[in-house]
Amino acid sequence: MAKTVDFGASDAFVDDATMKKFSFPIVHVPIVAGAVVVTYNLPGNPKLRLTPDVLADIFLGKIKMWDDERIARINLGVKLPHMKIFVVHRSDGSGTTFIFSDYLSKVSPEWAKKVGRGKSLKWPVELGAKGNPGVAGLVRQIPGAIGYVELIYALSNNMSYAMIKNRHGKFIDPSIESVSAAANTKLPDDLRISLTDTDAPDGYPISGFTWILVYRDLYKGGLSREKAKVLVKLLWWMIHDGQRYAKPLHYAPLPEAAVKKAEAVIRSVTFKGERLMDGR
Repeated sequence: MAKTVDFGASDAFVDDATMKKFSFPIVHVPIVAGAVVVTYNLPGNPKLRLTPDVLADIFLGKIKMWDDERIARINLGVKLPHMKIFVVHRSDGSGTTFIFSDYLSKVSPEWAKKVGRGKSLKWPVELGAKGNPGVAGLVRQIPGAIGYVELIYALSNNMSYAMIKNRHGKFIDPSIESVSAAANTKLPDDLRISLTDTDAPDGYPISGFTWILVYRDLYKGGLSREKAKVLVKLLWWMIHDGQRYAKPLHYAPLPEAAVKKAEAVIRSVTFKGERLMDGR
């Protein structure tokens, strides 16, 4: 990573191997939490329920028809068409793909072995499209299609999306509330955590933080002292007053526990070894 990089955003926390590629230590500051939803195009667009194993097998290409017995069993009373399933995935690298594949890797040993987790994957099935808009567009155009997008894209395009069964056996509808609930779990001090397959009873299981990544010592990132102070103030604003802008954009505000830990992370940011937040 170039020394002159000041900060950047990420939907996937930086793993240990990638952390070592940075010229100097970085920290993760969570800003909001978001959801990856499973969207589909079916006649009448019924509200579907999906279990982790069924979802994984659809994206593995093992379940090929919408009226498959395994889908019908968890959607009693829903008229499922005898229609081929067309799986749509991201063709470009993305944090959305990382969150979705991270979830599938946790709930499906076969997915973990054959495909794994990452921002870019070797997909076993069907059609690729660039970006959330591309996936949303293909799903809308192709009857029988299924894909994954950020919640905001499903809402803005008036698309149907599934309820997903979580660890506690509850079918959870993705929402601001259920995404915030997903983050109500034990958080590490450095906040490098995956929220997928959350153990929170009412949490939506395909959720994740969006972080701002900054150098722990902003001098190492090429900033002046003045810019470093402004950046730290901006980060502090983001996790406090700025949270009111999350819901209108269909993102979940940080739960209180995450805010407290984010405060500690921001306080640890320095300029030439001197802390910039000692007075707060």
